[in-house]
Parts: sequence; C-alpha cells; structure tokens
Amino acid sequence: MAQTASTMLALGTIAPDFALTDVVSAKTVSRDDFRDKKALLVMFICAHCPYVKHIEKDLAKLGNDYAAQSMGIVAISSNDAATHPADSPAGLKQQAETFGFVFPYLYDETQSAAHAYDAACTPDFYLFDSNFRLVYRGQYDASRPGNGIPVTGQELRGAIDAVLAGKPLPPDQYPSIGCNIKWKA
Repeated sequence: MAQTASTMLALGTIAPDFALTDVVSAKTVSRDDFRDKKALLVMFICAHCPYVKHIEKDLAKLGNDYAAQSMGIVAISSNDAATHPADSPAGLKQQAETFGFVFPYLYDETQSAAHAYDAACTPDFYLFDSNFRLVYRGQYDASRPGNGIPVTGQELRGAIDAVLAGKPLPPDQYPSIGCNIKWKA
C-alpha cells in the first residue's frame, strides 16, 4: 500500500466553489448550498482505497452524529474511473448505500475540485467555518489499516466540535495519509 500525505492547505484559505453531481440523488450540490451553516466539511474519499475502507463505516456514523447540527458535509471522489472502475458514479453510489451515507457524495469527473482544494490523497479532510475559511485540514485520527489503533475520528470530531462551539482549534494538525488521487493522464 503506497502512502501519500495530504498537502496541508494553508489555514484561512477560502473554500473553493464546486458544483458537482450527487451520485445518489443525481442533484447538483455546490459550496454555496451550505452558506447558512456554522461549518462545512469537505472530504475527498473513494470506494477502492484501503485507507477509506478502513474508516468508511465510521464516516457514516460521523454523518449521522452531526446531521442535526448546523453543519454541511460533502464527500467528493475525484479518481479517474477509467483506471479505477470501483470509483465510478455507480461504484460510489453502491458504497454510499451500503454504508448509509447521509451526506451528498459527489463525483468530480473533471478533477477540478481536487485541483482547487489541492487534494492529494483519499481520505483528505477540509473543515471550514461559517465564512468558508479553512480551520482544519488533516487526519481523521491516528488509525491506519493494520496499525491496531481504533478508528474514532478523534482529531476531526474535536475540530468539528470546536468550530460548532465557536472555540479555537488546536494549532497542531497532522496530515491525512492515504492512497494518492488517481489523476487522469
């Protein structure tokens, strides 16, 4: 398993806009759909990556746990479906339905969203405040496939809770580790 670290986009960066199709509802979802929320979580994930598979059940739980909060959550898959067919819209829809994702799961066919966010790996997490300013980027938690550390989402959940409470986030943020984005040739 090759490991790629997230790029750790500069804190304070404004969330790039996107308008992508949800693989489950077929509706277009954009960044501005979340303008009235206290926070927006953008997750770059996919269906085939072992690092995502390691936490996908917990991602579904995270979505359910924060569904009633003033927070938007979107997942985006930007992988080249020609080289990784499990990451096609049909494969992503199957993943979303299997795990009960309650957040939109968007397909970034042109990879423009991944480029705009400087996404490097799956999973890659970006948490923005109510002004779409980046306040957290990095790992879900310290768990990785095979390292024996339980999946808790501790780092990301702590960041979400701080933003929703209007509290400052810890300055120590650690990169996410996962499979590289499968870029088109």
